[in-house]
Amino acid sequence: MIVPQSTLRTFTQNIFLAMGCSVEHAHLAADVLIRSDMRGIDSHGVARLSGYVLLWDKKRINPTPNITIVHQTPTTATVDGDAGLGLVVAPFAMQIAIEKAEKYGSGWVSVRNSNHFGISGYHALMAVERDMIGFAMTNASPLVAPTFSNERMLGTNPMCYAFPAANYPPVVVDMATSAAANGKLEIAQRAGKSVPEGWIQDSDGNFTTDPHALKNGGSLLPLGSDREHGSHKGFGLSATVDILSAVLSGANYGPWVPPFVSFLDPPTDPVGLGIGHFLGAMRVDGFRPVDEFKTHMDNWVNRFKSAQKIDPNQGVIIPGEPEFEAEQERTITGIPLVDAVVKDLNELALRFGIEMLH
Repeated sequence: MIVPQSTLRTFTQNIFLAMGCSVEHAHLAADVLIRSDMRGIDSHGVARLSGYVLLWDKKRINPTPNITIVHQTPTTATVDGDAGLGLVVAPFAMQIAIEKAEKYGSGWVSVRNSNHFGISGYHALMAVERDMIGFAMTNASPLVAPTFSNERMLGTNPMCYAFPAANYPPVVVDMATSAAANGKLEIAQRAGKSVPEGWIQDSDGNFTTDPHALKNGGSLLPLGSDREHGSHKGFGLSATVDILSAVLSGANYGPWVPPFVSFLDPPTDPVGLGIGHFLGAMRVDGFRPVDEFKTHMDNWVNRFKSAQKIDPNQGVIIPGEPEFEAEQERTITGIPLVDAVVKDLNELALRFGIEMLH
């Protein structure tokens, strides 16, 4: 099914309103999810809506949070999200980072007591809109085993860096630090397909292509898959995200992070509050004039796009380019939804008395 973004946006806002969110928060939360679908990151868009409702059902999401700054200096802050939607808490924190950057050149905000915040790129791009370099990362449900282990200790722990350009779209490096995001397993599950070898291991630590392996005690693998292919680097990146997002803020870290997935229960011995994020903004003109930087960003993109091709039909893909192209296309054509997602959304519509998708 292809759904116009305006229809899907209204539908999503109505679900958040039915959960008790304010109009402002419902609009913002819907915007984060719809932006994900518009950018072609279907695993983190409205396909996740039923997951947020499930957390709300379990009283793990506060629809009316009192988001507060609990510690700050001129350039840094720690925010307590009061168990609110990460889709709302993270933009609040990024706005603080941007305001600090406007005054002092850079701003850095750690967040505790939050929930899943959608795509990292949404938050990092908030800084780009102000001619700043944006940073956004979060820890997540422990589904990833560190190198040489079969115990789930870390989340997919995404990180994003976003850079403004002049005539080209922003360069956006938005990636999980695992071999694959859990959302890609969910897509494979809905489609009834296997996943590539190297994404996931079974409970004994052997590679498997079964997208349901997590439910049977398996674990995702770090970026690199195994030591011979650099999994220790993925583990190191994931550890960095976990420490900045949670050890620094007072959120739960490592295996204590409360899960987003429905088949796992929260740990009974938490070491912090909720999940954690880390967001940052740096003014480009703190280093050189903005126009000069953007001109050279365009030159950077031009040179990499003109790199010698191995396959004449496949050139270098600039980070963020596929998402930009998807957003342009879906602005015109609408957002494609697979049958399993439509079914989930219509079940929510029936529950909350909202018009179903047709």
